[in-house]
Amino acid sequence: MDRCEDPGAFAEPSPAGGITAGASHNDLAWWQKAAFYQIAPVSFLDTDGDGRGDLAGVIDRIEYLTWLGVGAIWLCPIYPSPFRDFGYDISDFCNIDPAYGTLAEFDRLVTELHARDLKLLLDFVPNHTSDTHPWFGESRSSRRNPKRDWFVWRDPAPDGGPPNNWLSRFGGSAWEWDNDTGQYYYHAFLREQPDLNWRNPDVRAAMADVMRFWLRRGVDGFRIDAAAVLAEDELLRDDPPRPGYDPQKSPPPERLQRVFTDDRPESMAYLAELRKVVAEFPHRILAGEIQGKLDRIGCFYGSSGEPCLHLPLNYALMDTPWDAHSLQGTIDRYLGAVPSHGWPDWVLGGHDKKRLAQRIGQSRSRLAVLLAMTLPGAPFFFAGDEIGMPSVDISGRDPDDPFEKLVPGYGLNRDPERSPMRWTSEPHGGFTRGRPWLPMGDDVAERNVQKLRDDRHSTLWLYRGLIGLRASERALTGGRYVPKRSVHDVLYFERAVGGEAVMVALNLSEEPRKLVGGDGPLLISTRLDRDGGSVSAGDILRGHEGIVVKLAATK
Repeated sequence: MDRCEDPGAFAEPSPAGGITAGASHNDLAWWQKAAFYQIAPVSFLDTDGDGRGDLAGVIDRIEYLTWLGVGAIWLCPIYPSPFRDFGYDISDFCNIDPAYGTLAEFDRLVTELHARDLKLLLDFVPNHTSDTHPWFGESRSSRRNPKRDWFVWRDPAPDGGPPNNWLSRFGGSAWEWDNDTGQYYYHAFLREQPDLNWRNPDVRAAMADVMRFWLRRGVDGFRIDAAAVLAEDELLRDDPPRPGYDPQKSPPPERLQRVFTDDRPESMAYLAELRKVVAEFPHRILAGEIQGKLDRIGCFYGSSGEPCLHLPLNYALMDTPWDAHSLQGTIDRYLGAVPSHGWPDWVLGGHDKKRLAQRIGQSRSRLAVLLAMTLPGAPFFFAGDEIGMPSVDISGRDPDDPFEKLVPGYGLNRDPERSPMRWTSEPHGGFTRGRPWLPMGDDVAERNVQKLRDDRHSTLWLYRGLIGLRASERALTGGRYVPKRSVHDVLYFERAVGGEAVMVALNLSEEPRKLVGGDGPLLISTRLDRDGGSVSAGDILRGHEGIVVKLAATK
C-alpha cells in the first residue's frame, strides 16, 4: 500500500500564522509557551529488560515530565527500522517498531500526555527511507517499475563512475551502483538510506499522507529531520571545493561546499507544502533541523503568506564561545534574522550533539539553561541535560554510530551523548534490569534523577524552577527583547511587556563581578542558594552566576 490508512476522523482545518514577541500571554499558541524536551526512547527507560528503552518507559515517566514542567516532548524515531542509523533509516513510516511497542501503546501515550496537557512531536524523516522499505524494493526491481522515479536514479558518468562528485555525509561517494538495473542511486547519508525524489508529486503526496496518519492519531506536530536537504540540483552540477580545507582537521565529507546538495530553493516549496498539511489540523506545528543555516534561517520560516516551518531549530548557542561579547553578538545576529512573523527558538542539546555539560562544564551549563529559558522564543533540551549528564566514555567498545564506523578519527562518534538516562543509584541507573545498550558512565550513583530531585540546589531543580518562572512571568514568555551593553564579561538584557519587565544578568567569568543596574526582587539565581530578597546595583554576582530580577513596573 502506497499511502497510510486513515485511523480516524478527519480534523477540520484552522488558520495558521505566527505571533511576534511582545504579544499578550493569552494570545500565544501552546508551542510559543512550551519548553520542549527531546527523548530518545531507546535511552529513556527500559521496561522489558532487553536493555533498550521503549514506549512503555516513556508512559511510566509521565509523572516526572509533569513535575519537571515541560510543555511538549519530541520523540526520536520509533518506526520499524534495521537501526543502521539510530532509527533514522525507516522501513515503514506508519507503524511502531516492535522493539518500542505497538500502535496501541503509542495511542495510550498520546492519551496519557494529553490528559496532562502535554504535547507530542514525532521525528518525521522525509528525505530518505531504509533500503529495506518496500518502496525502494519496488524502485530497484526494474527501470520500468512505477516507483522507479520515487528515488533518485541516474546513469553513470562517461567513464562508468558516479554521475558527479557529490559526497555522502557519512563518507565516500553519495552514489551507490545497482548492478541489476545499471544505474546509481543517490544517498545523502548511508548507502542503506536512499533519498526519495521529492520532485515526484506522488512521493510528496505519499509523505503528506504519512503525516496525516499520525496527525489523526493525535500527535501535535513533527520535527523534520534533514529539512534542508530535500532537493538536489536537477542538473547534477558538481559541488565546488571548500577553500582552505585541511584533511588533518576536518573529515573528508567536508572537503566540498554543499552548494548543489543542500539548502536548495525547491526545498522551501516542499516545506511549505508540508506546512499546508499540518494546517489542516488545529494547533499543530512543524519544527525542522536546519543546522548551520543562521544567515538563511529566515527562509525556513517562509513568508507570512506562504509559511514553512513554525520553528526552524536554532543551534547557535551550542556553537558560540561562552563569553559575553560572543554571546551577545550571536543573539543579536540570530534575532535579526528571524522575520517579523516568526518565533525564535534555542536548542541546548540533542541526540547528535555533545552534551551541554561536556562542552562548557557544569557551572556554565547552568548559565546556559538560564539563558535559553529567558531569551525570547521556545527552548529545547535533551533528556539528561537537566541532571547535567556528561558525554559518556565509550572507549574500548565497538561503536554503534555509523559516523564513527565510516569516518573514524575525527571525534564524530555520537554514542557518548546517547547513553541511557539515569533514574536512580541502582545498578544501571534504574534504566534497565538487563544490560544497557550503551555504557551508563562512572558517576551514575551521584548524578541521577532520584538523588538530584532530593537536592533543591541541584541542576534538576534549576531546570524546573526556570521552566516554572518562564511560565509564570509573562515578560519572559511574550515580552520583547531589550539588549543591554555587556560589561566585564557579564551579559545583560531585559524582557518587557506592557508595564512589566525583568532583567537577566549572567556572569560568564569565574571571578566575582559587580552588578550594573537591576534594582528589584530576585526571581531566581543559578546557584539556587539566595533566599529571595532584593538585588541592587553594585551587588556581587559570583563567578558563573546568573540571575533574573523583577524590575519596577512602568506606566
